[in-house]
Amino acid sequence: MPTIFTHALLPLAAGAALGTARLPPRLIAAGMLTAVLPDADVVAFKLGIDYAHALGHRGASHSLMFASLCGMIAACGARWFGAPARTTFLFIALSAASHPLLDMFTDGGLGVALFWPWSDVRHFAPWRMIEVSPFVNRFFSARGIDVLLSELRWVWLPVLTSAGLLMWLRRRQATL
Repeated sequence: MPTIFTHALLPLAAGAALGTARLPPRLIAAGMLTAVLPDADVVAFKLGIDYAHALGHRGASHSLMFASLCGMIAACGARWFGAPARTTFLFIALSAASHPLLDMFTDGGLGVALFWPWSDVRHFAPWRMIEVSPFVNRFFSARGIDVLLSELRWVWLPVLTSAGLLMWLRRRQATL
C-alpha cells in the first residue's frame, strides 16, 4: 500500500485543480479521509482475520462496491458538504476508488479485491512500480524513506504537475 499521505493526495490535488467553487473544502476533506479509509481493514489482523480473507487487508474495503457505498452515504449529506448530491457521490466514490487503484501499482501484498463481492480474485496493475509501505512500526526507517522516494517519483510528481497544469488552465480561462 502507498502511505496515507499519498492516498490523501489525489482528492486534495483534484480539489485544488477544480477549485472550491466546484468542490467545497468540506467535500475535499471528506474525500481525503475516504481515500485513506480502506486501510482501516488492518484491524482485521488484530481480530484474527487472515489477509487473504474477503474481510482481510485489501479485501472488501478495497472494492469498487465499497467505493460506491461510500459515495452513496456521502450523497445523503450533500447539503452539509455544500455540493450537489451527484457531485458529492462522484467525488467521494472516486476518492475511495483511488485507494485500491493506487494499491494495485505496489510491489507487495496479495493484490486488491477490486470486484468483491462478485469475485474474491485479487488484482494487480500490469506495472508495479510503487514500493509497498511498511506498517507504522517500521515506517520511520530506511525502508520508509525508500517508499516515500518511490511515491514522490511515481505519484506525487505526476499528480502535482497535472493538478498545477489544470489550475493554471482554469485560472487562465477565467481571465479570458
